[in-house]
Amino acid sequence: MKKWLIPVGILIAFVAIIAFWSIGIKNTALQYSQAVNKEWGNVQTAYQRRNDLIGNLVNTVKGAADFEKSTLTAVIEARAKATSVTIDPSNVTPEQLAQFNQAQSGVSSSLSKLLVSVEQYPTLKANENFLKLQDELASTENQILTARTRFNESVQVYNGYVLKIPNNWFLSEYKEKPYFEASTGADKPVEVKF
Repeated sequence: MKKWLIPVGILIAFVAIIAFWSIGIKNTALQYSQAVNKEWGNVQTAYQRRNDLIGNLVNTVKGAADFEKSTLTAVIEARAKATSVTIDPSNVTPEQLAQFNQAQSGVSSSLSKLLVSVEQYPTLKANENFLKLQDELASTENQILTARTRFNESVQVYNGYVLKIPNNWFLSEYKEKPYFEASTGADKPVEVKF
């Protein structure tokens, strides 16, 4: 009777080791997935800060200069479009990320045109509120860059973990997540015409 207990005991121990090992793999994947979601939240926070500052900047420019209406309208419309694109970080697709990135690029482009156009207005350049908002926007752009970089770093860790063998045997429900990529034409300087 004791002869069959040893093989059964070994089999149970082996099954228990595999079960705990797979649980560890799934828990780590969950941890990395949550890190990606957190970093995505940081990206959204940085973009939200920029959108909030743009409203103040536009109002300051309106109040301080007889400014070209089309430039202000372009900034306001780009901001509205950018805030309408939302992404669920747990189910993000490369297409959704590209759409989000395109909307945010529109804000960056119209905002840079606005800031360059402001050079024509010496009273506006001397306005303390405008200068402070301009500094805040520059700081926010740096925060956006940092948030996007950290997001990509967390995606790299996540993807590396869920795609490698043998982890991918146990993690079929965890899919590869896309990286932030530069917008089309981002390698070229923004052309501003007066």
